[in-house]
Amino acid sequence: MSNPATDPKPVEDAQGDGRWMSLHNSFLHDAKEKEPEVVLIGDSLIALMAQSRLWKEMFEPLHCLNFGIGGDNTQHVLWRVLNGELDQVQPKVIVLLVGTNNHSHSADQVAEGVLAVTRAIQEKQPASHLIVIGLLPRGQQPNPLREKHCAVNKRLAEELEGRAMTTFLRVEDKEFMSAEGTIPRNVMYDFLHLTMDKGYQKLCEPLLEEIQNLLGTYVKVESTSFDTSSMAGEFDSAGPN
Repeated sequence: MSNPATDPKPVEDAQGDGRWMSLHNSFLHDAKEKEPEVVLIGDSLIALMAQSRLWKEMFEPLHCLNFGIGGDNTQHVLWRVLNGELDQVQPKVIVLLVGTNNHSHSADQVAEGVLAVTRAIQEKQPASHLIVIGLLPRGQQPNPLREKHCAVNKRLAEELEGRAMTTFLRVEDKEFMSAEGTIPRNVMYDFLHLTMDKGYQKLCEPLLEEIQNLLGTYVKVESTSFDTSSMAGEFDSAGPN
């Protein structure tokens, strides 16, 4: 039986404004014009990272390109990889995070979709080290999607263990939760997307450490310890968007 999560497809232009393909074409242009050390590719969790202060202060010094598009499923990122986004670059490190939007697919289908993207990336860039970020938890309260993500991450950890030039990076779910297992809005403002900058700090600091180790460079990260206490009350007291 075919797996839709591994079938490369562009996003259908249902809204008629061509934004998704325009972003893809802009990435092709950036890849041709720039010489990144690091390329990050994936869905909105990657895309929104570039809007944070952490990106400017932690990632821009490493000459990073961000190829994230909100709403992408594994099959969409797979299409983008197969259609040129990594053809004109020679990064030392590639970071992948995708899969949370594959709502209609089973855990095994999602894991196979992510693995299909990893194979496509490594066929395009065999000399680059690939960091695959595990799926993050979502939803204010425990829910079936969290359980599904745990199953996806377990499968990815097993499949990627020992693979050459590959690191599976999973930030523990508890980093995003309270002691009661709930996700606060000062970490994920809509219980899916990470806040600027407290939520992203929990993801970016371990990711940056891994990238630094691979590049053999050091970038000061003292500036990542932002005072986010003023944000906590705002997000915790606000209702859902």
